[in-house]
Amino acid sequence: MVVDGIQMDSDSAVDHVESHGTPKSNKYPDMDCVGIIYGNVGTTAFNFRVAGNIEKMEYVQIEHDTDGWVLGLVTEMERKTDLSLERAKLISDGEEVSIEEKVTATVDLIGFRDDRNLLQVPRTPFKAGDLVYKGSDTLIKNVIGLKENTDTGAYIGLLLGHDIRVEVDINAMVQKHVSILAKTGGGKSFLCGGLVEEFMKHDVTVLVVDPHGEYGSMREKGPAVHSSRNFKVSPRGYSEKIIEFATDTNINKKAQPLKFTLSNLEARELLSLTNIKNVRTYLTSLRKAIESVRGVKKEYSLKDIIHILEADEETQSAALIAELEYLNEVNIFASKGTRIDEIVVKGKTTIINLKGTPPDIQELIVNRICTALFELRKIGKVPPMMLVVEEAHNYCPQQGLAASSKIFRTIASEGRKFGLGLTIISQRAAKIDKNVLSQCNTQMILKVTNPNDLKAIASSVEGLTTSVADEIQRLPIGVALVIGGNIQMPLFVEVRSRETKHGGESVEIVPSKRM
Repeated sequence: MVVDGIQMDSDSAVDHVESHGTPKSNKYPDMDCVGIIYGNVGTTAFNFRVAGNIEKMEYVQIEHDTDGWVLGLVTEMERKTDLSLERAKLISDGEEVSIEEKVTATVDLIGFRDDRNLLQVPRTPFKAGDLVYKGSDTLIKNVIGLKENTDTGAYIGLLLGHDIRVEVDINAMVQKHVSILAKTGGGKSFLCGGLVEEFMKHDVTVLVVDPHGEYGSMREKGPAVHSSRNFKVSPRGYSEKIIEFATDTNINKKAQPLKFTLSNLEARELLSLTNIKNVRTYLTSLRKAIESVRGVKKEYSLKDIIHILEADEETQSAALIAELEYLNEVNIFASKGTRIDEIVVKGKTTIINLKGTPPDIQELIVNRICTALFELRKIGKVPPMMLVVEEAHNYCPQQGLAASSKIFRTIASEGRKFGLGLTIISQRAAKIDKNVLSQCNTQMILKVTNPNDLKAIASSVEGLTTSVADEIQRLPIGVALVIGGNIQMPLFVEVRSRETKHGGESVEIVPSKRM
């Protein structure tokens, strides 16, 4: 590097260059100086010549003349060289070629806290030649507003590149809803499992809609993790905290049977579970059959309805009977159903295991349970709680309607008023009802590559800069972009290791630091 016509190495330049090119010594020798500001300098961003150990998406700090230390984020890095195409060919021919190169970086300014503890950005630019330092943990926590080891904090991981715990406030999550989004295999269920662990440690009442039977494994402690990244997490199981129900207890042997009665199910709702397209054709005859059964029985089964339809010679109900027989084979209806106070227990985590249940029946189950939760929560018959829904795009799709679409829209828009929080997990952000997704103010986003999903995320997350949004498709497995709740700005977080056994696909627990 040339300073005032004198060739200097990078370290010497960092120690001796001031804004106008006049020599000076480093004012803070104990701090890690990583570069020098050069070129045109704005009030929201600047470029600096890298002369130290720094990586993209790491934090830096710069001393401002009037505002003191200001925090920034490295959003771009580039290695500039004088190697031409012709000289590159000489290297391929075996010749030695000297290459001059320099690494530059772009910083987006985050700001500083004023005497009222408000986040501000400088109103005047830094000077070219000002020194850039690696961000200290103290300044990062102060400016970003991170608090550690709080009574209501759910520990989800460490700030990328730093040993700073990132905790999301549980009250904020319940009040503002949560979305966890990632491509298949991106680690969304792994992250959600860690979040549920935190809920259980804080005695939060939770109900998990589990289509694939992944969450029952949280009864068991996970393996010990040996890595260079110390999340300070010890293996443990939560068998005393977990209640599990399943429609098929033959394949889900640790679960209690989940059963429903027909007594509160109207004809139109029953028809919605079938593959019958022309509902009007069979609606009248099914209503009459249900009314006939109710006239003689308080509790009845699908078989009772089928017998009435078979005995009515005036109606052509063969297709309807066939569909009802299919529902009967699924075996989710019984004369005595599972009570909601058996499903929801204060301070416990209840898993609704739907593994082996047909998708159309899953919609019925989710709709009935979620409707009951919302109505009972409104009148205080169940405790304040968090509803966690895996594969949420199946239950509240953007296109078309599921049986459960309406109740999810209602919970998303009104649940927070009654202490019913919602956490949705999906690998297809674009396929989730935008009315539901837009109500999730706490977002945890892992690697996403589908353009439609990226567009849906960008439109639903406030405060997402273009440079940060672009990083979503390049995130290493195990790194999440987190924003919302008590997290005031987008943060890249290395997801902590699990305490419990993970029941889903394998993921890299400890990601590379490099972005």
